[in-house]
Amino acid sequence: MSDTASIDAPLREGLVLRSTGSWYDVRSGDETVQARVRGKFRLEERDVTNPIAVGDRVTMRMGDDGTGLIVDLLPRHSKLSRRAAGRRANREHVLVANVDAAWCVQATKLPSFNPGFVDRFLVMAEAYGIPAGIIINKADLIETKEHADDLAYWHALYESLGYPVLLVSAEHGEGIEDFRAHLEGKTSVVAGPSGVGKSTLLNAVEPHLALRTGEVSQKTRKGKHTTTFAELLPIAGGYVADTPGIREYGIWDMEPEELSGYFVEMPPYLDDCKFSPCTHDHEPGCAVKEAVENDEITPERYLSYLNILASLQGEDVGR
Repeated sequence: MSDTASIDAPLREGLVLRSTGSWYDVRSGDETVQARVRGKFRLEERDVTNPIAVGDRVTMRMGDDGTGLIVDLLPRHSKLSRRAAGRRANREHVLVANVDAAWCVQATKLPSFNPGFVDRFLVMAEAYGIPAGIIINKADLIETKEHADDLAYWHALYESLGYPVLLVSAEHGEGIEDFRAHLEGKTSVVAGPSGVGKSTLLNAVEPHLALRTGEVSQKTRKGKHTTTFAELLPIAGGYVADTPGIREYGIWDMEPEELSGYFVEMPPYLDDCKFSPCTHDHEPGCAVKEAVENDEITPERYLSYLNILASLQGEDVGR
């Protein structure tokens, strides 16, 4: 169907289930139709790499060939985004729209638990007002007490901040029913670095999905990408967004002075800083730094804050 389709063609509303770049699978009524985006609509959305994302509700004009032309995007109640990669790094890439919950998937090992990734994910969820939680997969790979104690520390830390943390084994079924209960009737995003077992985890919750899974490279200790396109999968009476593996979230559209508001343990101290605005980095009389010294804010989370702050300020530091 072309952009010159008759304006008399019937209009239908639908839910975007899958995006392959140029075509979208849209669920409308009892069927799923393929649709493209109107050219003018694409030009109007120059600040984003993808004007339509999975989870969006759209209006289509249907053609005689059974395909649709997306002519309007209905209002979103939420979204989860990241900074676009490569040459388009100054633009937004919407991962999924109309999200009810966001889950950051990590692994006990292969690859190792990465708190820096977790904290960036949680900041994004807080910035968009999306309830978030953490899944630690591959519980079956915990072999030593030292390893178990290390994971228990992160488990307790994030739960103390109000985030649900689930220790699961997609391979052995441990914790899967608990995760299923959290997904029921919601549109959730499940995201994490490649290799942590997202596809295996979703297969364990809903075996009929039969998602393709991969192995962790023994050479690089990083996962191989198995999810090619963003997709909304029907699970537990709701939907889960399965997004391509992302090695690191880039914080999108946030000013450095806003960051502390999205670390949930920091807001109680923000009004007590000597200077306003305060970056909680080098300023004297900073209540946040004092809270770190008094063990009221953990040094690990404060280090994450400083690393993300530096990235927002344009400095090239990693974790």
